[in-house]
Amino acid sequence: MNIYVEVISREIIKPSTTSTPDDHLHHYKLSCIDQGCPSVYVPLIYFYSLDDHKLSNKEKFSHLKTSLSQVLNHYYPLAGIVKDTYVERNNGGVLVLEAQVNCQLSEFLQNPLPSEFIKLLPDGVDDLVLGIQVNFFNCGSIAIGARISHKVADASSMTTFIKNWAETARGKGDKVRPEFAGVALFPPRDGIRPAVLTFENNIVLKRFVFSNSKIAELKGKYSKMEPTRYKVLLSFIWSRFAASTELKKGSYGLITPVNLRKKMDPPLSDDSFGNIITSVLTIISSSENDTWKECYDCDLVSKLTESISKINKDHIQKLKDGTAGSYYSKEKLVYFSASSFCGYPVYDTDFGWGRPTWVVYGGLPYKNSIIFMDTKNGDGIEAWIHLTEDDMAKFESDKELLAYASPMHPDIYI
Repeated sequence: MNIYVEVISREIIKPSTTSTPDDHLHHYKLSCIDQGCPSVYVPLIYFYSLDDHKLSNKEKFSHLKTSLSQVLNHYYPLAGIVKDTYVERNNGGVLVLEAQVNCQLSEFLQNPLPSEFIKLLPDGVDDLVLGIQVNFFNCGSIAIGARISHKVADASSMTTFIKNWAETARGKGDKVRPEFAGVALFPPRDGIRPAVLTFENNIVLKRFVFSNSKIAELKGKYSKMEPTRYKVLLSFIWSRFAASTELKKGSYGLITPVNLRKKMDPPLSDDSFGNIITSVLTIISSSENDTWKECYDCDLVSKLTESISKINKDHIQKLKDGTAGSYYSKEKLVYFSASSFCGYPVYDTDFGWGRPTWVVYGGLPYKNSIIFMDTKNGDGIEAWIHLTEDDMAKFESDKELLAYASPMHPDIYI
């Protein structure tokens, strides 16, 4: 559904207290992993159905701003300005927009168009770390659109922060204690170049939903390997992309980020803030005599397993020492990327109105990327796929893909 969104107000929200325990907190240093992250803003949108809520829009918006100001006392890097090697807290803040949407939430969810998501996300974030847009539908329901700098936070940090903001709004923010361990674990270094993503004009974002039963069918092809859902879906999507677009034979690079929190010794808590991740490269090669017709033909599941298994204690120590090197290949490859929000607390984000009706990935204009997210009820996984217009037209018509994935899945809106 096409929607019209009118921005009513724009303001900068600062922490409710300006006191800083230590002077050095005015500058939040970026870790070497932060330094290598691309200068993009990760977009998420949280939809809440509030048709019968007693508070007015003004009261809801005021409460959101107050609780945001309070939680920023703990998340001081989010109220800052991104520089080359640090975040400057002085004169910063979080950009907050209030907007009105010209329809009911139920109308929008009947046929949600990913191309319309950008209207629900804040623009003009510029060098700030975080931007929020609170969108009110005619029924009083809300969509909270958030953009956060990838130079400062990964998916775990972003979703945990928004959950802690919601807990603060419910008066349960006394236990919010993020841990800023990134610089101590991965000290900044000179000469690190951030990853560069190439902007594209003709990128299409579409959602494909895989039910748990269909995922189980796919996993059955690898019964001896016991692969994760992530590896199976990624392998299957790649194979159908390669087959449907008649991808040229050769070598391709698949980049997959790995959360390091549970791989550390001792493991880090979910409240560990920053980019505590690394990326692994899996090279997929095919000769002229090979085919891409089935996911097991190129044995990508085993290749992914082998690549990810290399992220062990020795590799983490190399990351700390600065000797791990780049995950980019010296070969000239066409790169694909795949990230996952699965397992993160996106549906535990209750501002006092109950769980979100739906949480979506807002999309970025970069081709050949996949974002995985759990469905609300845990009955499957949504794959948000970015492709060029031509490739998407071929991919979404692939019969083998559609035997396992559904482009529409109304049950996730319950």
